[in-house]
Amino acid sequence: MPMISFAEAYQVVQDSTRHFGIETIPLAQGIGRVLQEDWHGDRELPPYDRITMDGIAIHYDTAIQSDRFPVAGIVAAGDPQSELFDATQCLEVMTGAVLPRGCDTIIRYEDVDIVDGVARINASYRKGQNIHYQGEDRAKGELLVTKGTLLSASEIGVGASIGKAHIKVSRLPKTIIISTGNELVEVDQQPEAHQIRRSNVYRLQAGLQSLNVPVSTAHLIDNEEVVFEKIQKYLRDFDVLILSGGVSKGKFDFLPTALDRLGATKLFHRVAQRPGKPFWFGHHSELEATIFALPGNPVSSFMCSQVYLLDWMRTSLGERIPDRPCGILQSDVEFKPDLTYFLEVKISYDKNGRILAHPKKGHGSGDLANLLHGDAFIRLERGQTQFAAGTVHELFFYR
Repeated sequence: MPMISFAEAYQVVQDSTRHFGIETIPLAQGIGRVLQEDWHGDRELPPYDRITMDGIAIHYDTAIQSDRFPVAGIVAAGDPQSELFDATQCLEVMTGAVLPRGCDTIIRYEDVDIVDGVARINASYRKGQNIHYQGEDRAKGELLVTKGTLLSASEIGVGASIGKAHIKVSRLPKTIIISTGNELVEVDQQPEAHQIRRSNVYRLQAGLQSLNVPVSTAHLIDNEEVVFEKIQKYLRDFDVLILSGGVSKGKFDFLPTALDRLGATKLFHRVAQRPGKPFWFGHHSELEATIFALPGNPVSSFMCSQVYLLDWMRTSLGERIPDRPCGILQSDVEFKPDLTYFLEVKISYDKNGRILAHPKKGHGSGDLANLLHGDAFIRLERGQTQFAAGTVHELFFYR
């Protein structure tokens, strides 16, 4: 299979999204989940004429004829609706309380002097002030939150206000990240001179945790039969397999052969991009597993996860992916290979709010520490070798 372009690879991945079903969870656990139902108001918002300032409630047309109002009582938030029986008097009222019958204007305490049970207004005022009227925000039955919304704190608050104790959201897929290679040791181990710690798993896991996706992890040594047997098991047990390393053309890169033997369908293997050229993507139709086999080099695997994997996961969960922002390149870049180039950039903003992208070129796809100096990858299209400062390009934020 020939090497395909970035645009083709991205479209293949998006065309391969899946739906993992729906589950019902408590509202309090909904942050960061994708809603799979529409929310309608169960009553008007606000549900009553709501007082928005602590102060006194008066009847405007009567009040403008006097400057002294005996206090007839106090109304607290949570009290049933009260009534001002004598329009020449007033009621002390608290924020959030129901507007008393017979009142139509609220004067805040800062504009009132109350002495010996008599209120005197010491500032100008207008009829109807400091009242949030019933149904002013939303009507009963009005659509408030739509299916496909990524739930934030604001949606959780609205859900609570309309009685959504339990909510329907996209089920999260069973996902495993599998590292490969004899050179890798655990993060809590001291590596020998010829070894490194398995950082890719943690980097990939952190990205998926931003979507609330629970992730298992595993490690495979460079042994062809071990790779075959373990992958066979993981294909049965998980919805999504994310493999790190073992997909290039080295003598110990056994994953492509193992996946072929297991009946997986390869949709592409090599992408005309840097970093991340040896990227294998496919699925196992019978076992209903999607497979992302990413390069082992840390910047390559990280870029592929940020650009392809996370968007695939968001779309599969039903989230609407917004248009990506673009940044203004802040220095000239030369890149001669005929590949789409994902360059690490540091982001800043000018006084007009424009996004400025400062190139932070590292020492290749193995330079994981260089990720610390950037905030995003800027996509520089193949077909040219010079990219001038001031040109605008698409951004893939990772910070």
